[in-house]
Amino acid sequence: MTIIYNKVALIGLGLIASSMGHGMKREGIAGKVIGYSKTKKTRDASLALGFVDAAVDNIVSAIEDADLIVLCVPVGAMSEVAKEIGPRLKLGATITDVGSVKQSVIEMISPHIPDGVYFVPGHPLAGTEHSGPASGFADLFKNRWCILTPAVDVKKSACEKLQKYWEALGANVEFMDAEHHDLVLAVTSHAPHLIAYTMVGVADDLSRVTDKEVINFSAAGFRDFTRIAASDPTMWRDVFLNNKEATLEILGRFTEELFDLQRAIRRGDGDQLFDYFSRTRAIRRGIIDAGQDTDAANFGRGDGSDEQ
Repeated sequence: MTIIYNKVALIGLGLIASSMGHGMKREGIAGKVIGYSKTKKTRDASLALGFVDAAVDNIVSAIEDADLIVLCVPVGAMSEVAKEIGPRLKLGATITDVGSVKQSVIEMISPHIPDGVYFVPGHPLAGTEHSGPASGFADLFKNRWCILTPAVDVKKSACEKLQKYWEALGANVEFMDAEHHDLVLAVTSHAPHLIAYTMVGVADDLSRVTDKEVINFSAAGFRDFTRIAASDPTMWRDVFLNNKEATLEILGRFTEELFDLQRAIRRGDGDQLFDYFSRTRAIRRGIIDAGQDTDAANFGRGDGSDEQ
């Protein structure tokens, strides 16, 4: 594979960054990969794992002469990072991110991007419930979607180059308006995560069911809820604080549907329940047919799954 970017700076060295690093090394698409982390333990682990060529504790030195800068920090930290590195970005460089909210990230980062630097916001729809540099693996993005949400005036060649980069890592790339992205993700990811957190919290609060019973007798559905609810709390706190409107809209719709199902159960309306479950089952079949999951239990994957 031909080198796409001579120098790539990964700002933050968790699951996504480490998976990108492993993928870049395997595919040979980056001349040099520099990682930045405040934590010495994380830097040492990243070097030992071999997905970066150097790991530094100075963010300015990390982005020096970088052709691609990837912000892999929590959404709530994006503004501070962009403010610090903005004046030092190389002319002609591309800066992107991996946050699962886009409109608020654009508002945080855009004011700090100088002329001649291209900001192409991104969101790889991949991840696991695990975190840290040791959690990453090169195939994380294989056949997963990466959504890019550039402004209309961003140089087309910069967008195409970043698309080529993500495709080299195995991802399918889709360009989308940032506001629409946030609504789509509220449906497919953000609201389901909040529901999963809530369901696990309900089980914890229900005094008539013991902790031992919850652990020992968890059926597949509840096990999947707990896996989702094990995701990084900092990341998900920032997601909900920065995608309020879309998430609240979807949760309102969810509440209406849930009340309707409650009424059907209360009045014993088996036809309504059957029709509803048949419709939702067809959606599940569509996800499998699209290659985004399998028929196997536990979301079709083990602990290394990439549900976000």
